[in-house]
Amino acid sequence: MRLWIAFLAVFCFASEACAADHDALKKIVLEQCVPHMQSGGDPAPCAAVDLAGGTAVLKDIKGKTEFLLIPTKIVTGIEDPQILAPDTPNYWQAAWAARKFVAERAGKPVPRDDVGLAINSAYGRSQNQFHIHVDCVKAGVKKSLTANMGKIGTAWADLDVDLAGHRYRAMRIDGDDLLGKDPFRLLADSDPAVRADMGRQTLAVIPATLADGKNGFILLNDRANIAALDFASSSNLLDQDCAVLN
Repeated sequence: MRLWIAFLAVFCFASEACAADHDALKKIVLEQCVPHMQSGGDPAPCAAVDLAGGTAVLKDIKGKTEFLLIPTKIVTGIEDPQILAPDTPNYWQAAWAARKFVAERAGKPVPRDDVGLAINSAYGRSQNQFHIHVDCVKAGVKKSLTANMGKIGTAWADLDVDLAGHRYRAMRIDGDDLLGKDPFRLLADSDPAVRADMGRQTLAVIPATLADGKNGFILLNDRANIAALDFASSSNLLDQDCAVLN
């Protein structure tokens, strides 16, 4: 029993999974933001609600600059089959567009390559409602990715460098934005075992200037390993203090 209690304490410390109300985001978006937008055009307490696009943007209670991109319908998380359905909104593009709120909170322009997007695994999140974290990327993560850009290709491969204490698979995609690109599908299509086990996956999308000088994105993937205390929380790659701006 003592060992289990000790493990649980470490689990709560190392992941988001011990929040008081696991349905808080669902309640805020579906019971407050959406009805307020429908009735009066005011998304409060959300920063924005796109009824046609099916997304809301909410300031996270943690940190100065972190925002969350949340569907306006019930979607549990990265493991929800809805995210791979043909008619699913492009949640990653919506999250990328939401970076403007990070800049507003930072009080200064945020360069393209200083932002990051991340969704945690079912084992590394606090909420039972899908949410993509939008915030500044940690300066050390940005530095490591820049130094290893030549090793990151257009197919998934292990990256032989620690990022915030964890190892990831990585691949790159070209483009200024994520229109027409689906990081979820690129992850699910990488391996039948991954598609069958999406709940253990975490996925981060980090903008970058690629080796050829063009704009693109680095996709990062890790799989939860509870025995190793790896809860696959790629939101740890982001920095709620936005120190990269300094």
